[in-house]
Order: sequence, then C-alpha cells, then structure tokens
Amino acid sequence: MRILAVLLLFVSAVTTTASAAPGVIVAEVREAPWADRTEALGTLRANESVVITANVTETISAIHFEDGERVARGDLLVEMTSAEENALLEEVRARVAEAERQFRRVQSLVSSGSASVSLLDERRRDLDTARASLVAVESRLKDRVVKAPFAGVVGLRNISLGALVEPGDTITTLDDDRVMKLDFPVPSVFLPSLAPGLAIEAVAPALGGRVFEGGIGNIDTRVDPVTRSVQVRALIPNDDRLLRPGLLMRVELLRNPRDGLAIPEEALMPRGERQYVLVLAEGEDGETLAERREIGIGARRPGQVEVVSGLRVGERVITHGADKAKPGEAVSVLAVDDGSRSLAQMLASESAGIEGDGGEGADAAASAGAKP
Repeated sequence: MRILAVLLLFVSAVTTTASAAPGVIVAEVREAPWADRTEALGTLRANESVVITANVTETISAIHFEDGERVARGDLLVEMTSAEENALLEEVRARVAEAERQFRRVQSLVSSGSASVSLLDERRRDLDTARASLVAVESRLKDRVVKAPFAGVVGLRNISLGALVEPGDTITTLDDDRVMKLDFPVPSVFLPSLAPGLAIEAVAPALGGRVFEGGIGNIDTRVDPVTRSVQVRALIPNDDRLLRPGLLMRVELLRNPRDGLAIPEEALMPRGERQYVLVLAEGEDGETLAERREIGIGARRPGQVEVVSGLRVGERVITHGADKAKPGEAVSVLAVDDGSRSLAQMLASESAGIEGDGGEGADAAASAGAKP
C-alpha cells in the first residue's frame, strides 16, 4: 500500500502543477571515476608460507608455541634431545683450544729458527680440522632446534612432548598474513590493459560479502595454451587478519581507470540500438523545456551509466516523469535527485512544500493516502 501511495502521489504531482506543465524529477550530469570491470575467481595465499618440519630423527624435549600463536622471526618453536651433541660440542671446543695453543707455540719457534716450517704447516692443518669439526657439531645442534624463519602465525601443533619425529614430519605451519596474495586467471585479450598497481576489489562469500581492496603485484610471464588466460597475482592488505590462506574470492579487476560523466540509469530512453535522454533547456520566454538528445554510453554500474558523448557536466536530465514530458514543451521541476534520497522521500518533500503554499498538490497527496 505504501508503494502504491507513493506512485499515486507522483502521478498527482506530475499532473496537477500550477502551470499545467508536467512535473518531473531531474538529476545533474556529474563527473565520476570509472573503470572497466573484469570478474574472476581467485584463491588466497599467504605472503610467505611454510610447513615446519623436523630435519633429524629425534625426540621432542620442549615446545615453545601454542596453536594459532603469533611469533617473530627467530623465535624458538621446538627443541629436540641434544645431550650427546652438547657433549661433543664441549669436546670439540677443547680440541680447537689445544690446536690453537700448539699452533701459536710452533709459530714462535719457527720465528726463532727452532722449528721447521713443515711442522708449522702440520699444526695449522690440525687447527683447521678442529675448527671444521666444531662447525659440524654446531650444525648438528642447530638441526635439533626449530626456529621461525619469518614473522607470522603458527597453525595447529601436530606433535607432543616426548614424541619421536623423523625428517619430513610436520610440526606445524607458519603463515605471514600481513599481506595476502590473490592468484586469479584473466583472459589474455586483456593483457594490454594489465599492469602492476592496477586496482582490484575482492569479495569473500565466507566473510559476509565484505569488499577488500588491493592492487596487482605481478603478472605471469606465460599464457596458458589451453585456457588462453594469464595468471595475475594481486596483493591485499590484511591489517585486521580476517583473510586466511585458501579462501575463495570473487575478484573484480578495475581496468582502464578514468574520469567520466555519470547519470542515473532511469534517465535513459533506448530506441533500438540508440540511447536518448531528455535534457532541460531554457526557452525564449524563460520557460524550462525538455529537449531530447542522443548520447553515447560506456560502462555501467548499479544505478548509474557512463556518458561518453552528448552531455556536459552540470546539465540536468529527466529521471522520472519522462513519459509525460514531450520534447520542446515546458516541464515543471519537482525535485533534483542527488542520490541521497529515495523517490518517496523526494515526493514527500515536494508534497510538504506544496501544502505549505496551500496548493492543489496537498489535495492530490491526501487523495492518494499519502502522509503529510
């Protein structure tokens, strides 16, 4: 009933103006940003992602993280039993210290002529061998300590204290989710308009349809010979950490960004393949006339259409009431649609203004059942 009342109010306002000219609602031609939108489906990946595994066969002696914990680069995650390696480390360090003393002693004797150069070379070889053994033992110790290679969030823990792990066994995962990578295919016909930095808008159905903005980071160097598409990788900031690796996202690639003219879709009057609008013009006696004009249109988006020719910024086109207006005849402007009010609100505002003046529009609104 409310919708019917609004429509009756609009018809009454159109047909009962003081000048007998049909009443119309108009909108100004405005400049707005435009882009050609190309849709695709993509899968999210973390900026950096790794599966943390064991390098040696050993038992877990200490775990230093919890499921889902955020860690910094170099943080200790897991320790393995290393008593034997620590003992070997002390032994090798002692051997290195002894080799250094022997080398320095022989070096001083060679300087005084009391020892041969060949003996000095032998002591240098012993020192180098001891140092190499120290590096090998230290490397074995590092294999028994697992640290975070970069900052990020760890996944679920797959090991327990005291468990025996072998090389390749998964301990946990680590993802750097500060920035997410979104990979999606784009038809190769759009290659000329693709470039790093081009804006994208992505929506994840699993997150309630929220729009995430980002930009193209890189474009693959090869075109798939089967699908004739090229893989594009976009980067999306993830400051609130809502995005997760593996999410499916619907992507809109904003190609050829530009500034253009925009009018409401309601203003279009298609005739075959041509598009027309009724534009307000001033008559010789100062009356407001409706002028039919052919225009060229470009891109569309919900509620708006791009105008590429036929109109100028600031001109006013009829959006409602065009069926009552005739080209070359006078019209009466009931309201200007700036996009901030619905049709019902604009008509209600016009009705209230007419009532304040005691005009016939009040009677029309009352007869239509509209509230003042």
